[in-house]
Amino acid sequence: MRAFIAFEIPEEIKKVLIEAQSQLDKCKAKLKITKDFHLTLKFLGEIDEKKVEEIKKKLNEIKFDSFETSLTNIGVFPGENSIRVVWVGLNDSENKITGLQKEVDSKMETLGFKKDTRFHPHLTLARIKFVKDKQDFIKSLKEIKIKKKSFQITEFKLIKSTLTGEGPVYEDLAVFQA
Repeated sequence: MRAFIAFEIPEEIKKVLIEAQSQLDKCKAKLKITKDFHLTLKFLGEIDEKKVEEIKKKLNEIKFDSFETSLTNIGVFPGENSIRVVWVGLNDSENKITGLQKEVDSKMETLGFKKDTRFHPHLTLARIKFVKDKQDFIKSLKEIKIKKKSFQITEFKLIKSTLTGEGPVYEDLAVFQA
């Protein structure tokens, strides 16, 4: 089974993200719009179903307090010269998201999962297949104004991801509360 660890985004924040998606210039780039929003703390990939209980046990060891974050600006990965992903950043000025991610990463490393070397708190708006004019596309992205709405993170989840022709289907395997 394919799995990852993430926190989900509240409905009012999803509306802000959908509004931002509607402003992406589809004439300047061929893109695939994200339908489900979450922040991936750790992508596990293909795992044996027998390992799920071990993963849950390790994640249950994580203690964290709920915290607030907010949307920041639009950005791209890996960079403006080679655009593959358009995203909205999350404010992590107090390192609450990064701290939680490092703890998840550390617990999963004890189970044999490879440690993540790069982590940037963001929510994917779209995956880019092709950009006609990169400079023009970047200019249009910079014109999109994101409402800097705040929201609480009170839990994270272990999620099963099943790939289908219509995109991934997610199923919560476990929820871990603050």
